[in-house]
Amino acid sequence: MRLIHTSDWHLGQTLHSFDRSLEHQCFLDWLLDTLVAQQADALLICGDVFDSANPSAASQKQLYRFLQQAKARVPHLATVIIAGNHDSPGRLEAPGPLLETVDATVVGFVPRRPDGHIEVQRLVVPLTNRLGQVAAWCLAVPFLRPGDVPRVDVDPAGDSADPFADGVALLYQQALAHALQLRQSGQAIVALGHCHMLGGQTSDDSERRIVVGGSQALSASLFGEQVAYAALGHLHLAQRVGGQDGVRYCGSPLPLSFAEVNYPHQVLQLDLADGAVSAITALPVPRAVDLLRVPAQHAPLPEVLAALQALVVPDQADPQRQPYLEVRVLLTAPEPGLRSQIEAALADKPVRLAKIDTRLMLPGTADAAQTHASLDDLQGLQPAAVFEQLYRSQYQADVPPALQQAFAELLSAQ
Repeated sequence: MRLIHTSDWHLGQTLHSFDRSLEHQCFLDWLLDTLVAQQADALLICGDVFDSANPSAASQKQLYRFLQQAKARVPHLATVIIAGNHDSPGRLEAPGPLLETVDATVVGFVPRRPDGHIEVQRLVVPLTNRLGQVAAWCLAVPFLRPGDVPRVDVDPAGDSADPFADGVALLYQQALAHALQLRQSGQAIVALGHCHMLGGQTSDDSERRIVVGGSQALSASLFGEQVAYAALGHLHLAQRVGGQDGVRYCGSPLPLSFAEVNYPHQVLQLDLADGAVSAITALPVPRAVDLLRVPAQHAPLPEVLAALQALVVPDQADPQRQPYLEVRVLLTAPEPGLRSQIEAALADKPVRLAKIDTRLMLPGTADAAQTHASLDDLQGLQPAAVFEQLYRSQYQADVPPALQQAFAELLSAQ
């Protein structure tokens, strides 16, 4: 049996206000072709399908059109989707009855019976191969919040003092126990999850830090040895967890910030045989639009302007395919005309200026003592005083008169 593991599509995401629907569509088109070429039996989508809990109509159409096309082009394909921390569980599950017609199972939240008990059996999804035979069982566990997990009474004198982490582990154990009751010889068990695992490398510019129930990261041991493979979502960098080949983040299919410009974006192809993993293959996702950082490291403004003027970018008739550009500047003093100078240097170049990343280098700032005002102190300050203190703390100088006047005009315009 062959599975494709993907996650963190973030449909509807914008990069510094630039629409990225073209890039997402290029990825979905590539994924369709890949499913056909590899003759995949199942597609596992491990959360953060959308970038927002209230996705646009266009983003939702992208998803549903893709699922319909995938089923039409690979008739035996089954799809399992779990919610991530960016997704709305209810919104994701709402079209469930319609999605069942294309063999797509959506698990947005942990289902409960009227008496409050978890319906574990609904978290266990059969995966069939192209012959229509059940070849694996999927533990489809979505992003978990404290109210989603079973209650665990923790003994403070014991080894663990984290009821949320223990509750997550217990939920996976319960789902695994149910899957083991159903499993027959030669069938594998695959677990899905959208979480932050211990030791995972993050991208702070584009990943929301997960802190739930006091826990920031979970242990890979929660899956158990009888799980052949754990398909994870949330972290955008493709990586193994704890050096375990069978516990993996596939990563996001496109860079969601400039911090991810060098990430190896991919989906993972998973082959199963006799109840175990026989091969894991990374399938690189082609990048539809480049992200450029100029210069490679922050540099003084004259050097930056010279680098921008020397920048050679192939002509691109379609504005949506023009590269995004982050300009990195090292300043020694405030530069009010910074953006206009950068835009002048980029005149007629087929790039989209997405971000100006500045760093301030002032003599003595590293050793300067930092003084923080209390909340009571701040409440007694006027906006102009707060502005003056902030300026002085950053630049070790008084606010220039022209800047004071500009700030005063801004306040009066409110």
